[in-house]
Amino acid sequence: MGIVIALIIFGLIVTVHEFGHFICAKLSGINVLEFSVGMGPKIIQKKKGETMYSLRALPVGGYCAMEGEDSDTEDERSFRKAKLWKRMIVLAAGAFMNFVLGFVLLIGMVCMMDKVPTNKISGFSGVRNEDGTVTYYADSYKSGLEHGDVIKKIDGTRVFSVLDLNYIFTMKASNDDGTRSVTVKRDGKTVSFTSVKFKDNYPGSTDEIDFGLERLDKNPLTVVKGSGDIFLSMSHIVGLSLKQLATGKVEKEEVSGPVGVVSEINEVAKESEDKKDALFNLLYISALITINVGIFNLLPVPGLDGGRLLFCLIELVRRKPVKPEHEGYVHLAGMFLLFGIMIFATYNDIARIITGG
Repeated sequence: MGIVIALIIFGLIVTVHEFGHFICAKLSGINVLEFSVGMGPKIIQKKKGETMYSLRALPVGGYCAMEGEDSDTEDERSFRKAKLWKRMIVLAAGAFMNFVLGFVLLIGMVCMMDKVPTNKISGFSGVRNEDGTVTYYADSYKSGLEHGDVIKKIDGTRVFSVLDLNYIFTMKASNDDGTRSVTVKRDGKTVSFTSVKFKDNYPGSTDEIDFGLERLDKNPLTVVKGSGDIFLSMSHIVGLSLKQLATGKVEKEEVSGPVGVVSEINEVAKESEDKKDALFNLLYISALITINVGIFNLLPVPGLDGGRLLFCLIELVRRKPVKPEHEGYVHLAGMFLLFGIMIFATYNDIARIITGG
């Protein structure tokens, strides 16, 4: 069942991505030769106007084939003969649609919550005494944080939502003594602390997060705002993860590919308490994947949309395009590199499944 769900998710994400390229190419007057959902052998194929529409057997990809993408052609409506700004919009549209899909999925997820989470502190670990006073067990309160503080940064990492907080607290503290630097918004002013200790000292507790966050009642404004904050957090975390990967801070054994994603989706489906919980978790992981796909595709790597956008920027500076055959060679090399990374990631995924790691 998990594999079926994963294929549906992958199919939706790729179709939405390619539809972004397709609709912008059509609106720009570019000749679209084929719009395909899926890869491999054709199941259904129908031509409407100048475009062939295909449904293929393997729901793991898709494509929008435009006239003259990688070669010169006499067709005045070819991709390379379109105005530069139109080509850039077409190339960026795939990732944009991934972001739109991610935001819509997050709205659905937030609507399933009882209340909308924020990053505003609403209380600290503690108990109220009989005389009305409060005994606090939260080290962060003793370090200077207060009720109503809106957390903006911890250890230099921007905080958009509770997702960032969860990510940050999985990382080692920036200071050798285990304290963290914190920036908050307090009464409209920015206040910074250089050594905040986070620990819940309530008897029996082992939590590092020793504060609570304000949660708002749901209405259209809070749902959209909360979804936007989570979207920014996911984008931020994906960016940080890619940076760690590029700088070698992620072990090669931790690199994961499609098989790992399918395995993760399968685990999410199995571990969910009920159908509502399963749907919530699938919305979360689907939003994370589509945002990841959007950001990854914008990287300036040959073979990706970002690599093609880079050549558009070079053309903008040079005032003339790079020869299509030269650009094609670069993208081909990039594709070989990406396939190599995909094969390596898939090997890691299979090795983890076999070893139970």
